[in-house]
Amino acid sequence: MSEREVADERYRVGYALQPKKVESFIQPSLHEYASNHGIDLIQIDPNTPLQQQAPFHCIIHKLYTPHWTKHLQQFSALNPNTPIIDPPDLIHRLHNRLSMLHPLSHSQISLQDATLGVPNQLLLQSSHNIQHLPLRFPAIAKPLAADGGAGSHELRLVFDREGLTALTLPTVLQEFVNHGGVLFKIYVAGRRVRCVKRKSLPDISEEELRTLKGAVPFSRVSDSGVEDGVDSAEMPPQSLVDELARALREALGLNLFNVDVIRDANEPARYLVIDINYFPGYAKLPSYEPFITHFLLDVVRAHSA
Repeated sequence: MSEREVADERYRVGYALQPKKVESFIQPSLHEYASNHGIDLIQIDPNTPLQQQAPFHCIIHKLYTPHWTKHLQQFSALNPNTPIIDPPDLIHRLHNRLSMLHPLSHSQISLQDATLGVPNQLLLQSSHNIQHLPLRFPAIAKPLAADGGAGSHELRLVFDREGLTALTLPTVLQEFVNHGGVLFKIYVAGRRVRCVKRKSLPDISEEELRTLKGAVPFSRVSDSGVEDGVDSAEMPPQSLVDELARALREALGLNLFNVDVIRDANEPARYLVIDINYFPGYAKLPSYEPFITHFLLDVVRAHSA
């Protein structure tokens, strides 16, 4: 099929997103690239029944209200062959930071030259058992809810048990692992996968641990010199990136997500998944327009065949 033939075949893809997400994701460059490749991006009014706004060849969304879920259910009942990316009940699994990483322990991931796991973590629900937690410090404190709501991204680095008293409960505590100040973000859109490097928290030496006390927000953790480390950091093996994306896509049943991965500074062949985010900021990817457009073409063509 030629480029001209592709452009002549039109598909209506509806999107239902919060205004800030529309602004960041549905950029003019994406509109133009998608249109040139046969995808018409149609903004959905979440307060109007979807059937009145149809037809759609596919719907993408990041809204979590019961009202919106009801609209989706009603539309799916009348249009069972129109793909919804993604089902709300499956997205909901990623809204709990304690359970979001569970699929990794049940996935079949085969790697030749690396190991893949998650840091030790636990849920702190009450201040009564602070003195007996089976956890090493430092630790990262993350709100249990990861639904994008107010406060869900307020993370703290905790250096000792005293620092736990300042936390808002419930919170997930995840052991901090030195990782060279580099975070690998693996973006997934169906079978399309891209990995990029990002700056992360700097390593913490044993000497620093003897003097650091309490808990501090991420924004107050020094990152001087980390940028150079990002530039020179070696990317994870492509086989690891592809296999992790495949395993999580199958285990989660989702198409649009990214995975935050670090490499243990003391064991370079040991990789750890620390977070999974639904419908992340794809526009931060270089050339995200073809990445998203060709994913959408994969979806609509599979359901139009």
